[in-house]
Amino acid sequence: MNKNNKPLTLKKVAEVLNCSTATISNAFNRPDQLSASLRERILSECKRIGYHGPNITARTLRKGESGVIGVLLSDALSYHFTDPVANQFLQGISEVLEKNNKQLLLLSSSSNNTNTSGIEALPDGFIIYGSQERNPLFERVIQQGKPCITVDIDIEGYPSINIDNYQAAYDIASHVFLSEPLQPAILGLKLISSDRVCRITQAELLQESHSISRRRLNGYLAAAKNNDLDISPNRIWHIPENNYQLAYQAAHEALTSLPMPDAVICMSDTIAIAAMAVARELNLDVPNIIKIVGFDDIPEASRVTPPLTTVCQRSREKGKVAAVQLLAGNTEQNTILPSELVIRLSS
Repeated sequence: MNKNNKPLTLKKVAEVLNCSTATISNAFNRPDQLSASLRERILSECKRIGYHGPNITARTLRKGESGVIGVLLSDALSYHFTDPVANQFLQGISEVLEKNNKQLLLLSSSSNNTNTSGIEALPDGFIIYGSQERNPLFERVIQQGKPCITVDIDIEGYPSINIDNYQAAYDIASHVFLSEPLQPAILGLKLISSDRVCRITQAELLQESHSISRRRLNGYLAAAKNNDLDISPNRIWHIPENNYQLAYQAAHEALTSLPMPDAVICMSDTIAIAAMAVARELNLDVPNIIKIVGFDDIPEASRVTPPLTTVCQRSREKGKVAAVQLLAGNTEQNTILPSELVIRLSS
């Protein structure tokens, strides 16, 4: 048992156990290099004296690699465990890392976290997911000079993985406009820098290069123009997070506004599902009185009543491709993955 407060070093443990540092290191990290009995004896003795294995940070400094891939998230960590799109994305990454014996480190955005913990020095490379406008960790990650791949955001000098958000939005809006709605409304997601549900003004909109939502909005508006429709800013709502309660608030405002929308184009399936719930409460038949469409094709989209028309953007595939390319060192090209318009009964 280690009775002092100083951490045991690999060298000190080797002296105590009267064996080489390589033998102890292999017992923890390369069990195939030792006999089962020797490894069991080493691990048992290490446990007895309070040694839990080589320090991963020290090993990283020595070898130049940790076997860890970092994912820099655009929002708080808790959000990514509840958001179905982020959930699918992280699942795709995890599948690839597990097959390649790599570990995953999630680094979340937090406006309160301005201290430098140094955790960003550990990963061998990073997948940067979504806008980093409010993330204090972003600059520290970039300063590491390690391989990075961006997803759902474009950062100059780094490869990206996206779908064609403009075209996908144009396609689903064009589908809606085939039925010639007179009063369409748009429930947008992260269109402006605001934490409240509100209607937008043109001047507030985020730049297209920093916002996939802006690209989707441009696609919707282009389809409207092509169908001789003009959707003014006061018919477009901003929702700060892909959150059901916030979406419900925006949908209720939209569906009780005058003139009442006869089509609602939503930038996520979560928003669309909330809009369908509001429509039911207001006795507005979907799709006969009001058409509602989403974006993402999360599993719930096919299970709601009526099933939701949406865009399948293959979030799980995005995660897999990002991880495969990063591990392969393929960090020079931009990748556009295919999306698919999925027409169901809500439109």
